[in-house]
Amino acid sequence: MSNSTQTSAIDRITALLDDSSFVEVGSYVTARSTDFNLTDRETPADGVITGYGTINGCLVYVYSQNAAVLGGSLGEMHAKKISNVYFMAIKMGAPVVGLIDCAGLRLQEATDALNGFGQVYFSQAMASGVVPQITAIFGTCGGGMAVSAAMADFIFMESKKAKLFVNAPNAIAGNRAEVCDTSKADFQSKETGLVDFTGTEDEVLAGIRELISILPANNEDDLSYDECTDDLNRTIADMANYVGASDLGLAQISDDNFFVEVKKAYAPEMVTGFIRLNGCTVGCVANRTEEYDENGEKSAEYEAALTANGCEKAAKFVSFCDAFNIPVLTLVNVKGYKACKCTERRIAKSAGRLTYAYANASVPKITVVTGTAYGTAYLVMGSKALGADIVYAWPDAQIGMMDAQAAAKIMYADEIDKADDSVALIHEKAAAYSELQSSAISAAKRGYVDDIIEAGDTRKRVIAAFEMLYTKREDRPDRKHGTV
Repeated sequence: MSNSTQTSAIDRITALLDDSSFVEVGSYVTARSTDFNLTDRETPADGVITGYGTINGCLVYVYSQNAAVLGGSLGEMHAKKISNVYFMAIKMGAPVVGLIDCAGLRLQEATDALNGFGQVYFSQAMASGVVPQITAIFGTCGGGMAVSAAMADFIFMESKKAKLFVNAPNAIAGNRAEVCDTSKADFQSKETGLVDFTGTEDEVLAGIRELISILPANNEDDLSYDECTDDLNRTIADMANYVGASDLGLAQISDDNFFVEVKKAYAPEMVTGFIRLNGCTVGCVANRTEEYDENGEKSAEYEAALTANGCEKAAKFVSFCDAFNIPVLTLVNVKGYKACKCTERRIAKSAGRLTYAYANASVPKITVVTGTAYGTAYLVMGSKALGADIVYAWPDAQIGMMDAQAAAKIMYADEIDKADDSVALIHEKAAAYSELQSSAISAAKRGYVDDIIEAGDTRKRVIAAFEMLYTKREDRPDRKHGTV
């Protein structure tokens, strides 16, 4: 190994990778600059350990910054080593894991370091959609390094000591860290949605290992399959009870109740995560109206409505799944768009991005309407019109323009005003409207739903449908890329 001073950096690599699997690359590299007396300072491995190893036997490239060397600051050779890791990963088709503890740009190297940052950004951009990129933040990740972290597919962050920021909390006008520490994991996971997972250092490393085990190695080769020991025809007797708590419902559907939720703390009304069906990784998107704690007690309730944050969260996730050929399962229970000034600023654009993500995705897509599916908010959630290959609905699902009673009040306003018993008339007209226009059976008769299934049969029906879709091939118009 490079040097004994790199204890924490190498210890993280050792804890992350399989025993004795790490091979270091570039251990003799040091800073090239001689300005500002840098020649008088030791810079072993130029502050970053780079190389490759395995996680559960699968090849992974890794770099780990060493805060003991010039604060882990990024200089010319430091950046060159990271870029080299990325381009090796692209050629070999293996994920990249970055373990961050960086003071930022190395001031002594100025433009050389600045150019190095640019090279790192470029290598990340080239790797995007080719190999999974995972960043874990253990110390400081500020300024330009925060931009690098944001370019990764998934970000882990140590919950107590790690800091992530472009501008430090005290550099923001009118703010102090004591009032609102914008660099902490809590803020970056709940408020900005940048961080996907938080926890202790051990939990972060364990989480990375778990995530690597379920993700494809690259956009062409899927090595994430695991042997399924669960009953493929298992029925779930109480599945209908999970309409609101869709995260728990997804766990019920999954092999051995396996579920990894992504960005759980951000926009919690929208669930994104991974399950396994017949041993294969499946990406899931679902509306959530209820949340329960570890004791089974209801801890939160949410409106059955799309928010701007929720749409952005789901759009990014669907795009990731499409890039790496991961099938997408969507559970729908939505009545419309959230009506508030904050959401209204961005909801049209955000919903447009989610619409595009679903329509553009060519992977197998299955949608299950579990509750309500009203208006264009339903269309946005992976509907038949946006290219869903199979759409199922539970027997009590409502699919239509709006709530039946609301529709009846609009359509029969004059009759209701003149009626002796307006309440009875509303119920009568609403029942008729529901049967003709808002029921699962009415949608199925029009071909918008492929089948009405019992809630308890969801697991086996979805598994069978994905099996049928395994060889799906679907072309898109010849273009460079979309612009939504």
